[in-house]
Amino acid sequence: MSKKPQNELGTEDFGAPVGFWQHYFYVETPPGNREPVLIYEDYGLDNEEDPSKQDTKECRCILARELWTKIRDEAKHDFNTRLKENKQSTGQWNKGRVKLEKFLGKELCVLAWAAEHATPDECFVIVQRWLSLRPEERWWLYSKTAAEAGKTEDRNRGWRKALYCCLSDGENIKMPPKKIPKSKRLKSKEDNSQPTLF
Repeated sequence: MSKKPQNELGTEDFGAPVGFWQHYFYVETPPGNREPVLIYEDYGLDNEEDPSKQDTKECRCILARELWTKIRDEAKHDFNTRLKENKQSTGQWNKGRVKLEKFLGKELCVLAWAAEHATPDECFVIVQRWLSLRPEERWWLYSKTAAEAGKTEDRNRGWRKALYCCLSDGENIKMPPKKIPKSKRLKSKEDNSQPTLF
């Protein structure tokens, strides 16, 4: 994330500038535990780059809750580490609306677009590959993808689908060992012939 002049009103959540006229992204997390998570780009009222997009917002991704829970923690850690280095506010993925600085929002979209086609197990590889990218590389991927397939209905088109193929190919990435639920662990300590897992 490049260092830019601080907004006079400060920042909130993941470094998003305060003020309804600002360009930022936000994640909308419904109160239930099963509804999907939505990622929006809000162009605000002060968009000098493209006046045709003034006062508009666009849903960039609808991500299944199960997949969101697999990618959110690493994204939060990556963003907060960089925000702290720039002496900006850090964020949490709370229910409701959570705002992100626009470049971080673009990076999150790249991760979410790759994850939307994945299985929960593939999300680990996708996150590790995403973490290995420089911010500038993520911004470039966002620009290419959004220009061609950046709307929610574009999930199976071009660059959008290609992100999954690129980031889920993790032959050199070791998957973490699977945790065994306590209910499935062997409970007998008295029988020495039975191995124990705790």
